[in-house]
Amino acid sequence: MPKYSRSSRNFMLAGAFGALALGNTLVQASTLRIAMTAADIPLTLGQPDQGFEGNRFTGIPLYDALVEWDLSQGEKPSGLVPGLATEWHVDPANKSRWIFTLRKGVKFHDGTDVNADAIVWNVAKVLDKNAPQYAPGQIGNTLARMPTLRSAEKIDDNTVVLVTSEPDALLPYNVTNLFIVSPTAWQNYFDAVPASAGDTAARSKQAWTDFAAHAVGSGPFELEKLVPRQQLILKKNPDYWNKDRVPRVDQVVLIPLPEANARTAALLSKQVDWIEAPAPDAVEQIKAQGFQIYANAQPHLWPWQFSFLAGSPWKDIRVRKAANLCLNRGELKSYLGGYMKEATGVYESDSPWHGKPAFEIKYDPDAARKLMSEAGFSAGKPLHVTVATSASGSGQMQPLPMNEYIQQNLKSCFFDVEIKVTEWNTLFTNWRLGAKDPASKGIDAINVSAAVADPYFGMIRFATEKAFPPVATNWGFFSTPETERLIARVKQAFTPAEMDAAAAELHAAIVDQAPFLFVAHDVGPRAISPAVTGVVQPQSWFIDLALVSKKE
Repeated sequence: MPKYSRSSRNFMLAGAFGALALGNTLVQASTLRIAMTAADIPLTLGQPDQGFEGNRFTGIPLYDALVEWDLSQGEKPSGLVPGLATEWHVDPANKSRWIFTLRKGVKFHDGTDVNADAIVWNVAKVLDKNAPQYAPGQIGNTLARMPTLRSAEKIDDNTVVLVTSEPDALLPYNVTNLFIVSPTAWQNYFDAVPASAGDTAARSKQAWTDFAAHAVGSGPFELEKLVPRQQLILKKNPDYWNKDRVPRVDQVVLIPLPEANARTAALLSKQVDWIEAPAPDAVEQIKAQGFQIYANAQPHLWPWQFSFLAGSPWKDIRVRKAANLCLNRGELKSYLGGYMKEATGVYESDSPWHGKPAFEIKYDPDAARKLMSEAGFSAGKPLHVTVATSASGSGQMQPLPMNEYIQQNLKSCFFDVEIKVTEWNTLFTNWRLGAKDPASKGIDAINVSAAVADPYFGMIRFATEKAFPPVATNWGFFSTPETERLIARVKQAFTPAEMDAAAAELHAAIVDQAPFLFVAHDVGPRAISPAVTGVVQPQSWFIDLALVSKKE
């Protein structure tokens, strides 16, 4: 079993404490300091990067979306709740049109109104190439998460229509990722860019850069100060429209610390109050010093996503099934201190979307070796495969030790695994570009964790031609006639009962094809100071910082 590496600890700590020094000079009463797994501050211009860690720490705190996740409880999976829209429904006369009724009286941080014009403007920034605010740099973080959205139309100040390319019952889930920024604030920056700076596109790009440093949304926090790669300081928005989510702390300081041991050391030395994904072998020490470990099941999949391009060894279903049967997930769970849930699919048997797969994913190395022998491999003739992963990142759990464990585990079933490590945001970009992109040359599988809170995120974006890169994240170009048929059924499922039945059938078909190495579901462990109270660990990738209090 591989050992958890501490080789870079001292180097990382020096950088971490250097980054923290500036934050400490600014600490006021009721300041919450959080060490993220990201290597940089997620983008603040409305559409975050850094995966869903960006949504967690710069999207949800600074902004609102039309529809949002309920992060107020942890007893059941998070569902959808009204955000800027108080209600929504599909147009019964045209199921490619969704009608949203907007909440009245909501203001952006600059005092301007959140209205239908603002929603239309924000949709245009990622869809309308002729709009001055068109932001190509935000498209990759947006359209892959809502691929059928085509336009927005104003009905009146409080009503807006979102138009899709086809009937799509999943759009309300998708729009949780469209964070609404102040058009007026952006326009002020655009107007301040001199005409000599270039054409409209060049001025727009500069305006977005300027906006990011002084972001204006309508969320529970406002941006106070941004120092790239060092820290982001958020301040309380006392006038937030949802009185239940007016922040309990005055400030939040977010610090990028991608190395797990560096985060752990920063917590133990009380340089920070909260860390994401503590080092597994330090959990007992963390508990012994009075810190609390929060964890809860998440709609999350930590997989290897296989390539289905010509020449890929994973095109042979015997090889895909063998890998899934060779992995001892129970031992991996123990290795991680219990902070994972074993994955036997995208969804487990307690989900209405699990269905009845014929292929049972379990630990059966003898069956795995038999399949590999049938495929032409042996101890003397192992199959070489290369997997791309990151050193850290949103939802990646402990990617290096986990992949090293898998590497050793699969060796007993005639796999020779090579691990290629890259920076998280680079890996995430390559994931969106797909296995055909030159950056993926020589890569047979990619390890990017995935949010699976709804059937689109959990299944459709990995199993249809319509999600082939660069449209969405079907990195390996997996699709079958059966998955295409079942996906069409899911998109037409406009009632909960229809959705459950259709999604369950789709999930069974996907598991039977084994397009992933199904490894783990995250439980989102985070270690937090006992001075921090009010933490609600939801069954979600996200968490609501507005609910948290801090005793100084």
